[in-house]
Amino acid sequence: MLSGRRLDLLDPSPMDIEIEDIAHGLARVARWNGQTVGEHPFSVAQHSLVVEEIVAHVQPDIEPRWRLAALLHDAPEYVVGDMISPFKAALGLDYRTFEGRLETAIHVRFGLPARSPHSVERAIKVADRACAYFEAVALAGFSEAEALELFGAPPAGFHANVEPVTPAIAQARYVHRFELLSEAAGFTSAAQAFDTE
Repeated sequence: MLSGRRLDLLDPSPMDIEIEDIAHGLARVARWNGQTVGEHPFSVAQHSLVVEEIVAHVQPDIEPRWRLAALLHDAPEYVVGDMISPFKAALGLDYRTFEGRLETAIHVRFGLPARSPHSVERAIKVADRACAYFEAVALAGFSEAEALELFGAPPAGFHANVEPVTPAIAQARYVHRFELLSEAAGFTSAAQAFDTE
């Protein structure tokens, strides 16, 4: 990693995870494998920011720590990339186990429980599909009817900004949002628990 950390992908340690590495990687991973309109790809970092917004829109009273979990929902992709769900399923249980270990290390690193409650995971999944709807229509050439069939209707009253930005802007926005949510959740010291400086 650019931070100097060396992450063992088969046995990831929370001590080797830094938010700057996550943000850097996610800002450079393209959603839809880059098959989108615009000068820049729409990154997983941007997608994660929108998913967190949707979760907060749908559940305005949700705790900041669960909003942080929403922001980090695709964090493992900073090292494994973004694969479509059918391909993940084709790879089988070993891939899901591998991704789950990495997600657990990320959660522990930033003061979250290893697994989010089922209700939170469900809310994140709903928001993830809603964001995919907005991306499909605005960026990936899908008609509204196709997107509705594949992803379902987005939440009423929410309009996502899915305009692609540069990796540097996406990275800065991701880190900034992480810092705000960590502070709101009271995890400032937990996020620094493994700092070595």
